[in-house]
Amino acid sequence: MKINRSGSAVWSGGLKDGKGAMSTQSGALDAHPYGFAMRFEGVPGSNPEELIAAAHASCFTMALSMILGEAGLTAEKMETNAVVTLEQQEGGFAITASKLTLKATIPGADDAQFQELAAKAKENCPVSKLLKAEISLDAELLG
Repeated sequence: MKINRSGSAVWSGGLKDGKGAMSTQSGALDAHPYGFAMRFEGVPGSNPEELIAAAHASCFTMALSMILGEAGLTAEKMETNAVVTLEQQEGGFAITASKLTLKATIPGADDAQFQELAAKAKENCPVSKLLKAEISLDAELLG
C-alpha cells in the first residue's frame, strides 16, 4: 500500500517582511499564515517546526496504540507532547531534536513492558524514521 498526503506553502516578499500561507490536503489548514516573526520572534501564528512536532506526536501515539494492541493492551488515555528544536549552526539553521513526552494510562501494563513498547513505537513510527534529528522520549505510566 502506498498513500500520498500533501501540504503546500505560498510565500510573498523577503525573508523578514514576507508573508506566507500553508495549507494541507485535508483542509485542516487552509491558507494558514506563517512568517519570520512567527517562526523566530514568538509572534502568534504557525511555523514548520510546530507542524513537525504535531505530526511526530500524533504518529508516535498511533504507532504505540498499534503496538499495545499487538501486546493485548488498550490505552485508556495517552497524551503525547513533542518539542522540536530549531538551532542556528554553522551554515544555517537545522532541526536538531524532537523530544517526545508521553503520559499514559494503560490498564494491565507494568512499567518495564510500557517502556519497552513505547521505545519500539519511538523507533518505528514513520515520522521518527523520517527525521534525522535526535529523537528522545520521556514516558510516564499513570495510575
